[in-house]
Amino acid sequence: METPYPKPISPSKTRIGWIGIGVMGSAMASRLLAAGYSIAIYARTPSKALSLQSKGATLAASPHDVAKSSDVVFSMVGNPQDVRSIALDNNGILSGLNPGAVFVDTTSSHPALAREIFKAAREKDCWAVDAPVSGADIGARDGKLAIFAAGDRGVVQWLTPLFEVMGKPTYMGEAGCGQSCKIANQIVVGANLLGLSEGLVFANKAGLDVRKWKDAVKGGSARSMVMELYGDRMIEKDFRPGGFAEYMVKDMGMGVDVVEESEDKRVVVLPGAALGKQLFSAMVANGDGKFGTQGLISVIERINGK
Repeated sequence: METPYPKPISPSKTRIGWIGIGVMGSAMASRLLAAGYSIAIYARTPSKALSLQSKGATLAASPHDVAKSSDVVFSMVGNPQDVRSIALDNNGILSGLNPGAVFVDTTSSHPALAREIFKAAREKDCWAVDAPVSGADIGARDGKLAIFAAGDRGVVQWLTPLFEVMGKPTYMGEAGCGQSCKIANQIVVGANLLGLSEGLVFANKAGLDVRKWKDAVKGGSARSMVMELYGDRMIEKDFRPGGFAEYMVKDMGMGVDVVEESEDKRVVVLPGAALGKQLFSAMVANGDGKFGTQGLISVIERINGK
């Protein structure tokens, strides 16, 4: 079976495809364009591709066409069902990949689906890597994303020059392990967002200057990347999305509902993540699912009558 290894990655030789050009995907693709890579993109709404086209990207008619003209195809879409559609449908990515080509899914998706796609890719003499990311819109723009890559170790190593344009990759293990890592990441992020939301609401109720409170406690154990990214946004009620709150319902739900694929079908009990999922679900019920995740503070404020 042909592998990508003999052909080193370089801007002059490696053809990139990209599907999913929302807040995160557009920023990640822009970094690859700025690094000199040629990129073919697919967008269900072609007008959304204009910004990337102005930077040199070309627009393809379907995921199949993107894959047919690419050595590596990235995706950053919304939900596991979107991943399944663009990857496995008759006109999807795997239908167009050439032998030895690689599909890299950076969406926060389900580990079982990542394994299914990996198997389907190998049956076509292609490769699949699940490589979800963390770092929000700022990390995507600055090339400082944490990238949780899984699949064949050699293929992940071969992809390193591309990953390093966007952030710092870590090899997590066999197919699906990248997605499991991202679910665990989101469990921690959700808990930090809840803690920061409650801390800010309590500080305000106690009559403190909330900005001074934030600056004081970030010098101690309460400091977190969530505080760095979202503290000021929460205070200023800036809920523009780096990642949609409705996606946290999906991400934390995959953690809360997952059944380990073992003989005894062990269920992971996660009471904190279950509460976090409920609170993000309340945001969606309030009509705020398209807010950024930092909008969780709005739920805590509503509970407290604000």
